[in-house]
Amino acid sequence: MRREPIIMTAMLGSSDQVWANALRRAHYPADRNVVDAHVTLFHHLPGPYEGELVVRTRALAREYAPPAAQLSDVMRMGNGVAYRIHSPGLLAIRAMMADGLHGLLTAQDQGVPRLHITVQNKVEAAAARTLHAELSAVFVPRPLVISGLALHRYLGGPWEPIGNWPFRGKAQVR
Repeated sequence: MRREPIIMTAMLGSSDQVWANALRRAHYPADRNVVDAHVTLFHHLPGPYEGELVVRTRALAREYAPPAAQLSDVMRMGNGVAYRIHSPGLLAIRAMMADGLHGLLTAQDQGVPRLHITVQNKVEAAAARTLHAELSAVFVPRPLVISGLALHRYLGGPWEPIGNWPFRGKAQVR
């Protein structure tokens, strides 16, 4: 039985993934950039429940259509910068997952997350302010494709993929 924590992310559409990865490569400290750009839904799910997590994740992806999402603004995150995502549907899917995990969630994962894609982190505050100003000056809200759900095993830095499941259902969430 594996004990490492499990991270759940929302998968980006292929062109959005390429765009976000390029920004991350350009602005994230290279020695700390060990994972692709991502949208974290849960930071620390219990590793011993991997089988249940896979079953629940697969069922949600099978039932629901891709939720609508939009990049809504550029935000500062301490010593970093991210794009905020507005997606009530993705938050609803996340809430369904959380409902079935009562008693297993960390304090951080019990709250409602601020959905985002981090493009810079762990830099000097001045560098974060500069990048925030640069990206904000040219930012225009736009749709973002959320294509599915993924689970990853946290290994202290890089992540080990467990699986990913594209949304393929018809049900819509609001």
